[in-house]
Amino acid sequence: MKLVVLISGRGSNLKAILDARLPVEIAAVISNRPDAGGLDLARAQGIPALALDHKQYTQREDFDNALIEVIDRYQPELVVLAGYLRILSDSFVMHYAGRLMNIHPSLLPSFPGLDTHARALAAGVKIHGCTVHFVTPTLDHGPIVLQAAVAVRADDTPVTLAARVLAAEHCIYPKAIAWFAERRLLVQSDGRVNLRDDSGSEQTLFISGSPS
Repeated sequence: MKLVVLISGRGSNLKAILDARLPVEIAAVISNRPDAGGLDLARAQGIPALALDHKQYTQREDFDNALIEVIDRYQPELVVLAGYLRILSDSFVMHYAGRLMNIHPSLLPSFPGLDTHARALAAGVKIHGCTVHFVTPTLDHGPIVLQAAVAVRADDTPVTLAARVLAAEHCIYPKAIAWFAERRLLVQSDGRVNLRDDSGSEQTLFISGSPS
């Protein structure tokens, strides 16, 4: 299965996907920021790495249309957002409907959007985490594939909590992509995602330890 990965930064989730040695071919890594560190990571692995600078476009739709043209050259079955820090236009999302996946640093539907760790601490929640979901036009509200929860500690700051959540992201994102590649994901009419031929795989993981 071919996939294209979209990034904006250093590519830590990209590295987790590469390290997992999934049954996929990463056909290209594309960033909206030419200086994104993840591009060098991809090049070191022999993966085509391209930058399409969003600052060169005055309209979001124009940039997204150009991005679609680049992505579609590689004919991916799945497009993976791995720290891609741009809101996507509805037309882009619908072009890849059912094959556009994202990871969000909260247990959706709680805390969509930005500053999730600070907001979780301010709300006093005892469990926080991350969510892999299919992308829909409604921001951070697509069908949920897999979640991981981490305990919130009394002495947590947004920085320490973010570190543990990021470690959980690195655990679950490769697993969710593998399920997609293995054709195990079933999106029900009500938006729930179940596993085909489930043999006991958990779609919620609890990770309480510190990142290594």
